[in-house]
Amino acid sequence: MEKNLVYIKSILIPVILGGIVGFVISGFMDYSSLIKPSFAPPAILFPIVWTILYVLMGISYGILKSNSLTNEKIDNIYYWQLFVNLLWPIFFFVFDWRLFSFIWILLLIVLVILMIKEFYAKNKVAGLLQIPYLLWLIFASVLNLSIYLLNK
Repeated sequence: MEKNLVYIKSILIPVILGGIVGFVISGFMDYSSLIKPSFAPPAILFPIVWTILYVLMGISYGILKSNSLTNEKIDNIYYWQLFVNLLWPIFFFVFDWRLFSFIWILLLIVLVILMIKEFYAKNKVAGLLQIPYLLWLIFASVLNLSIYLLNK
């Protein structure tokens, strides 16, 4: 039962925080009015993908936490990447800092690579579950830069 609580908490933290940020920025969302590249997905896809990625993030961290495989380094990387992740939509949508947001997402990619490396060293599944997150961030960074270039 205790392991289940660890997983529930590990999943709920990123999902709830992501939901709060989504709610906060909802009044600033200008995605539909931006000039977008041809590969830009429809707006409805973003909350679906991010919910899945936050759940995977929570499962990965839960695997480590429930098996006593976390340490200060893993905790720091995990929570820093979550913090950086949650600030990106505020920079992009609320402040319209499109170029800064691109640089910020590059920082996030570096943190996620470090997170994957640390998670994988402790538990292969925990590390591999973050590969979709990294791939989405790479795609999102290209989309971010494209939107910046098309709308400057």
